[in-house]
Amino acid sequence: MSEIITHLNGKAGEAKFSRKREGRWLRVWRNLDTYVLLVPGLLLLLLFKYTPMYGVLIAFQDFNIFDGIRGSQWVGLEQFRKLMQSTEFMQVFTNTLLISIYKIVLLFPIPILIALLLNEIRFPAFKRTIQTIIYMPHFLSWVIISGLFMTILSPSDGLVNTVIQWFGGESIRFFMDNHVFRSVVVFTAGWKEIGWNAIIFIAALASVEQEQYEAASIDGANRLQQMWHISLPGIVPTIILMLILRLGMVLDAGTEQILTMYNPTVYASGDVIGTFVYRMGLGKMDYSFSTAVGLFNSVVGFILIISGNWLSKKTLNRGIW
Repeated sequence: MSEIITHLNGKAGEAKFSRKREGRWLRVWRNLDTYVLLVPGLLLLLLFKYTPMYGVLIAFQDFNIFDGIRGSQWVGLEQFRKLMQSTEFMQVFTNTLLISIYKIVLLFPIPILIALLLNEIRFPAFKRTIQTIIYMPHFLSWVIISGLFMTILSPSDGLVNTVIQWFGGESIRFFMDNHVFRSVVVFTAGWKEIGWNAIIFIAALASVEQEQYEAASIDGANRLQQMWHISLPGIVPTIILMLILRLGMVLDAGTEQILTMYNPTVYASGDVIGTFVYRMGLGKMDYSFSTAVGLFNSVVGFILIISGNWLSKKTLNRGIW
């Protein structure tokens, strides 16, 4: 009797699995046009993201450009041992962490504040004007921005140093002083990207139900109280998501930005992992070592994303937000 029941249960399970599989393929067929739209993106991802991963093998070799990957000698973890023993890399790693932490602590909250303030503006024309003004710097390349700030901060005839000297101070060499170069990097990054980063939070605020504001207004809540108790909690999931993504880029302190701004006099404070890879790989043609540095960067970024995601889930599950 038990064998018959077991057999029937097995048949029922197989039939259920078959129906589930048929249902899945039926859904795919019904939405075939949508899946076809995914093909270009998937091909782009495969071609430019996954295919180049083959080059990661260089990090475990003493790579010779003439022998290629297949002909170069394997050295195992020698490049990573060299990496950990390099005092130059330790300085670069420290610079990267400091600049990234400064950008997160100082620049990450500002777009949120801008979005909250813009959400309180009740004049659409004025609101659109402000948005356009703060978005515009994003569309300028770092080459243009670097040239602009090098002119403004010039130690000889720059606007800022002219004002400093007018008040009796001494001229500051902003792009050649290790004590202020990081501040220049953080400030210019904020000037360029703060307005653009606010777009996501503005879009998130648009999804907050207006009935909540009306109910709060009836209960006597002022605009500041509505912002604190309705607007801000309404975009917390978006804030957490953006913070997780930003943590994954903590070792990307702005390679393109710093490449256009720095020089050998500020390597001690401005050289980051991205620029270090550029100098070692293309400058000294040490491809294996630069690949090892890049792989180290990617692994740490991946770990930070996973850790941030885990921490955010724990935080939300405990109801802190």
